[in-house]
Amino acid sequence: MFHRLSSVSFASALVAAVIPAMLPAAAPESNPLVAPWSGPYGGVPPFDRVRTADFAPALEAAMAEQLTAIGRITAAAEPASFENTIAELERSARPMERVQAVYGVFTGCMSDDALRAVERGMAPKLAAFADRIFQDEKLFARIAAVYEARERSGLSPEQQRLTWLTYTDFVRAGAKLDGAAKRELSAINQKLAELSTRFAQNLLADETDQAIVLAAEADVAGLPADVKAAAAAAAAARGKPGQWAIQNTRSSVEPFLTFSPRRDLREQVWRMFVDRGDGGGATDNNAIITEILALRARRAKLLGYPTHAHWRVEHAMAKTPERALGLMEAVWKPAVVRAREEVADMQAAADREGAGITIEPWDYRYYAEKVRAAKYDLDESEIVPYLQLEKLREGMFFMARELFGFSFKPLAPGAVPVYHPDVRVWEVVDPAGEHVGLWYFDPYARTGKRSGAWMSAYRAQEAFDNAVTTIVSNNCNFVKGEPGEPVLVSWDDATTLFHEFGHALHGLCSAVRYPSLAGTAVARDYVEFPSQVLEHWLSTPEILDRYALHHRTGQPIPRELVARIERAKRFNEGFRTVEFLASALVDMKLHLAGDVPIDPDRFERETLAALGMPREIVMRHRTPQFAHVFGGDGYSAAYYSYLWADTLTADAWEAFTEAGGAWDKGVAKRLRDHVFSVGNTIDPADGYRAFRGRDAGIDALMRKRGFAKE
Repeated sequence: MFHRLSSVSFASALVAAVIPAMLPAAAPESNPLVAPWSGPYGGVPPFDRVRTADFAPALEAAMAEQLTAIGRITAAAEPASFENTIAELERSARPMERVQAVYGVFTGCMSDDALRAVERGMAPKLAAFADRIFQDEKLFARIAAVYEARERSGLSPEQQRLTWLTYTDFVRAGAKLDGAAKRELSAINQKLAELSTRFAQNLLADETDQAIVLAAEADVAGLPADVKAAAAAAAAARGKPGQWAIQNTRSSVEPFLTFSPRRDLREQVWRMFVDRGDGGGATDNNAIITEILALRARRAKLLGYPTHAHWRVEHAMAKTPERALGLMEAVWKPAVVRAREEVADMQAAADREGAGITIEPWDYRYYAEKVRAAKYDLDESEIVPYLQLEKLREGMFFMARELFGFSFKPLAPGAVPVYHPDVRVWEVVDPAGEHVGLWYFDPYARTGKRSGAWMSAYRAQEAFDNAVTTIVSNNCNFVKGEPGEPVLVSWDDATTLFHEFGHALHGLCSAVRYPSLAGTAVARDYVEFPSQVLEHWLSTPEILDRYALHHRTGQPIPRELVARIERAKRFNEGFRTVEFLASALVDMKLHLAGDVPIDPDRFERETLAALGMPREIVMRHRTPQFAHVFGGDGYSAAYYSYLWADTLTADAWEAFTEAGGAWDKGVAKRLRDHVFSVGNTIDPADGYRAFRGRDAGIDALMRKRGFAKE
C-alpha cells in the first residue's frame, strides 16, 4: 500500500487547511515547520527539531499562506490562463505540502496522546478549508475557462492533463453545487474527517494496548527461534522480562498462528487480532462505520451519483462499480473451490494426527504448513533462516540497479535529520552519478506506529519552476529480536518488502513537469500495478543466489529448496485470494448499499454468507478494523484495486518471460518509459498499451493464481 504523506495534487493539498475565521496569528518564526526545508539535496524535512506543539500553528500558518496565494489568483485582472491559474495553484500548495509531510510521518509513526489530540482538533478544520476552496466560485470560473480552452490554447499534453485533473477534482468536490448544497457538503466532509480520525485512533489503541503475554516455556514451544526471540523482546518492552508477548499486529500474530501447536493459545491470539475495533468498549468502531457510510451515501447523492461507489470508481480504470464487481466475481468462484480443497487437505492432516478437531480459522495457517510439508516437502521454518531483512534490502537495491539504473548510497548517521533512531537514509543516484532522490527506511514496529507496511512521498518530483527531486520512504512493522541478531522474515513478508519498494521506485522514476502528476499520483486501481509487478523479482535466481543467505552459515539458499518453493508457489492460493476478495467485496457492497442504515457486523456476516464464504477463513481486514476504507477515503469502494492491478501485473510479468526473462533490458526500459516515469501525465490505459502493445485481459491473472484450466 502506498500512502501519500505529502500531497502533490492541489486538490488533495486543500484537505489540509482551515477557514479564515479559524486562523490565529501566524506561527512564530522559530517554528521549524514554517520555513522552506534547508540542508542538502534541495532541503530535507526538519524531523529532529519538531515538537508536537509545532504542528497546529504550522498547519495554520501554511494554510494562511496558501489562502493568500489563492486570493491573488482570483483577484487577477488578466483573463484566466494555464500559467496564471493552474500553474499558480500548483505553487500555492507547496508550503502546505511541507508541513503535511512531517505531520503525516509523526501521526503515522510517532503517535501519542498529545499528537492524537491535535489530530482530533485539526481534522474537521482541515476538511472545512478544503471545501472553502473547492466552493470558491471565482476560482472555479477561472479553472473552467482554462479547461474549456485547453485544446485550442497551445497547451502541451501534460498541461492539458493537469487542467483536466484540476477541473475534474473541483467538480467532483462540489464546485457546481448551489449554496445550500455546498454548505451541507462541507458539514458532511468535516464530520467524515472527525470520524475517520476516531476510527484510526481506536484501531491504533487496540493494536498498541492489547497483547497475549505468555509466562511458561511450554506456551512458546514449537515457535522458531527468531519468532520466540521477537516475542521475548516484545514482553521485555512491556515490562515483563523473561516472558513472551504476542502483539496485536499481523507481523506478530501470523507467525504464532503458523507455528504454535497450542490450539487454545492460537484461538486466543486469533480472536484478539480479528476483533480489533470490535470489542464493544471505548475503541469499538461499529457505530463510527455506520455513520461514515450514511454520510458518504448522502454526499454521493448531493454530488449527483447513485452511490459512493459510483463516485469513487468514476475516474479509476474500472470506471464503474459493476466492472470492478465483475472481475471480483469471476475470480471469487474458482478461489472458493480451491480454498475448499485446501481445507479438505488440512482436515485430512488433522485426522491423521488423531487431533479430533474440525478445522477452524485459528487452525488454518498451522495445518496449511503441515500440508505444505507433506505435499511439497516444504516447511516455512526451512525458508526463514535464509531471509534476512538487511540482505533482502540489498537484493532490492540490486533489482533497482539492474532494472532502472539506480544506485543507493547510505548516508552517515546525522547527515540528514530522522524522527527515530531506527530510521536510515540512502541517496539514490542514476548511472551518471546524478542525484535522483532520497530513500528513508523505517522497518521496525514500535508503540505509536500504525500497523502494516507502506510507502510515503515526503516530496514529489517536479520540473516546472526548477528541478525538484523526490523524497520517498518505506515503512514496515518487523519485530526486533535480540541486539546484534539479524531480523528474519517470512516469504510473505519478503514479498511485501519488494512490493512496497516498488511504490518507492515508482516515485523515484518520476520524470514529469508538474508535481500533481508525479510518481504515484495515479488512479487508485493502477497505483498497485508498479509495486505488484516487482514482487516477481524476489524469486529470481539472481536475487536468491546473492541475497537469500543463511543467517548462521552465510550459504545461499539451496537450489533444491528454491525448486520446492517454485513448485509450491500456488500453494494456499485459495486462502490468499478468498481472504482478500472477501474484504474487497464487502467494501464494494457496503458502498453500493446507498442510504440504507447499516449494522456493520450484521452486514459483514450476511454478505459473506450470501457469497458462500468458507467458514474456515476470515476477511483479511474485517470491517471494524478496515483502515484502508474507514481510516480515510483512500481505498473506500476501491480495495478491489489490488486485484484490478494484478490483472496488469500478471500480464506484464509475462512480457518479461516471453522475452529474455526477468532482467530483459528492452522490456525493463518500456516498463520505465511508459509506466514508472510518466506518473499521471497520460491515461493509465494508454500507458499500459504503450508498454505491452495491447490491453491486459484476465487470462494471465488466472494462470498466475493457478485457477486457469491447464
